[in-house]
Amino acid sequence: MIIGVLKEQQAETRVSLVPEVVAALVKMNVQVYVESGAGEGAFHNDAAYTDVGASIKDRNSIASEADILLSIDSGNVPDTVRKDAVLLGVFSPLFNTQLMQNWAEKGYTVFSMDNIPRTTRAQAMDVLSSQANIAGYKAVLLAASKYCRYFPMFMTAAGSIPPAKVLILGAGVAGLQAIATAKRLGAVVEVFDVRPAVKEEVMSLGAKFVEVEGAADASKAGGYAVLQTEEYQQKQKAKIHEHAKKSDIIITTAQIPGRKAPVLITEAMINDMRAGSVIIDIAASTGGNTDLTKDNETIVHNGVTIIGDSNLPCSAAADASKVYSKNVLNFLKLVIDKEGNMNLNYEDDIVAGTCVAKEGKIVNERVLSFINPETTNA
Repeated sequence: MIIGVLKEQQAETRVSLVPEVVAALVKMNVQVYVESGAGEGAFHNDAAYTDVGASIKDRNSIASEADILLSIDSGNVPDTVRKDAVLLGVFSPLFNTQLMQNWAEKGYTVFSMDNIPRTTRAQAMDVLSSQANIAGYKAVLLAASKYCRYFPMFMTAAGSIPPAKVLILGAGVAGLQAIATAKRLGAVVEVFDVRPAVKEEVMSLGAKFVEVEGAADASKAGGYAVLQTEEYQQKQKAKIHEHAKKSDIIITTAQIPGRKAPVLITEAMINDMRAGSVIIDIAASTGGNTDLTKDNETIVHNGVTIIGDSNLPCSAAADASKVYSKNVLNFLKLVIDKEGNMNLNYEDDIVAGTCVAKEGKIVNERVLSFINPETTNA
């Protein structure tokens, strides 16, 4: 069996497999084809791949010959892929429903790693968590570099400098890492999340949890956020406004799968923040958590710097690629037998849950619910 690794396009600096993981696959009797230059953004040259048994090939050869084709981004998959190929990447199928339908019609079997069930057994394959961890860390460092004042408290002969006040919206993996990083830098941290269950984790990291009563129950949402009532959203905005105007740094991480990111920071809130403050919006690619966020852009409004960046893992491409590769390897172990042949066992809940399309049709219920919302329940 042949696994092909494509070179990512544009701003994507990560690579689907690092040489260390390629070596593990070669030991599993799998041939690995790597497009020339695929690892350069993550600081792995072609020689590093050939040294562990991979073959360097051109893009068209890989697309036409690979049994399993790896590409992090859906826009990187060429039209020359063989009809019976398996595609594996982070394809955002809830947003790219038309593309998923097109791929299904072409006969591709599609697995999207961002669709991995969020269960204990699947944790070693959870790319959303591994990449969000890096995003939370980098968001705080980016904020610190753009902020015009110190993060920690300083006592000087000229007087005391108070610590920065950081507000983090969302206590998922990215938010929790942001808390830990901001605390290490000496900031005072407050955290808002619609899930009361995360309060203990937040407080264990030394942050204050901001509570708003009346949130919809998210316990059955598989670890994802859910839509809230209009009444709750109004209470939520009032509470966030109260804390935002006293904050120096705001890190926003709130997203709902398949939907536009909720606006948590309004223009009025930004107008009340003091000049020199910084907002890092990790949810920029799905619309952003502020009224003013622009994806992949930095704007300054009323003295407040707003940075929209959902691609922060790419700023730590080496480690981001390493943990992503390990996630992919752990998933591939479920679909490769001892002889190195493909064995797609759809009785396995992880394999079935990650599969978006097979045999010419969309098979994932969550994706179908976004294609036919009036007839299909998520």
